[in-house]
Amino acid sequence: MKISIILPTKDTAKYLVACLDSICNQTYPNWELIAVNDGSTDHSLEILEEYSKRDKRINALDNPKPGLLNALRFGYTHSTGEIIHRMDSDDIMPLNKLELMMTSRASVTNSRDLEGNKIVITGATQYFSDEGPIGDGFKRYDKWLMQLAKTQSYRSEVYKECVIPSNCWLVHRADFDRIGGFEHDTFPEDYDLCFRFIAAGLKVVGLPNVLHHWRDRGDRISRNWEVYKDNRFFELKVNYFYQMDRDVSRPLVLWGAGKNGKDLAKLILAKENKFEWVCDNEKKIGKDIYGIRMKHFSTINTLENPQIIIAVASPNGQVEIETELKQWGLEKGENYWFFS
Repeated sequence: MKISIILPTKDTAKYLVACLDSICNQTYPNWELIAVNDGSTDHSLEILEEYSKRDKRINALDNPKPGLLNALRFGYTHSTGEIIHRMDSDDIMPLNKLELMMTSRASVTNSRDLEGNKIVITGATQYFSDEGPIGDGFKRYDKWLMQLAKTQSYRSEVYKECVIPSNCWLVHRADFDRIGGFEHDTFPEDYDLCFRFIAAGLKVVGLPNVLHHWRDRGDRISRNWEVYKDNRFFELKVNYFYQMDRDVSRPLVLWGAGKNGKDLAKLILAKENKFEWVCDNEKKIGKDIYGIRMKHFSTINTLENPQIIIAVASPNGQVEIETELKQWGLEKGENYWFFS
């Protein structure tokens, strides 16, 4: 099966050769690269055109309507493969990335527990930089993605962070079209796509392999675009929670009285006007915030089949809360979810 790789590029000539070489040298040969120049002011387009002359699998295009989403959409309209994949022009593929993902896909689709193509293949990533050490946040994200792949816990962890990295998914065209592909205008577009994969019932299959080398640089989009300034993306998460998991016949609990809890409370109040709000902070218990009386977390034990949103930022605090909830017989992804 042929893989269509959609690659938008904007002013990444400095990194583009390494990116293109990593694609051209893939051990899985049946691919096409739809490379879309998105208004670059450097010589990115010239590099793309040169590579397209060397390798007939590469189609170099110039985006007629500037913008990342427009570049992705324009590239997709020129794709012909049965399998869809996305790549960024400053990153690098491990040489066996596509082979590993296609082998995994074949093994899953041939198994008895899954019908048709309703799967998305993903895996772990690894950040690198030419500009200095990698930050602890990126290291934690890499480690977390590897853990997700080992435990296959994508569904239960989806509200914590984006469980399917933007350049580390592979899906059949029919499924991609069914969920709306690149047509949604919601940013961040990668997290929205991740939610749509899961909301549509696609089985997420993760490989415990580093399948993508992600370049960190000072001028990357996620560092500079306004939409990424608040990287909690609570509005996106809450909207999908109400679409995917909220059962209004069950009591809703919000755990956490800090900034995360307060910001989530305002979003929840826009959806429904009554929920339980709990914490372990004696100074806040008994107070009214936004018209909701703050209670001790033990209140949860008095509720029948609650749904709990946990808005505690501290990793240690999250571990303590999860230990407590497990002792009460509550299950992650059924009774409680972490929003962070």
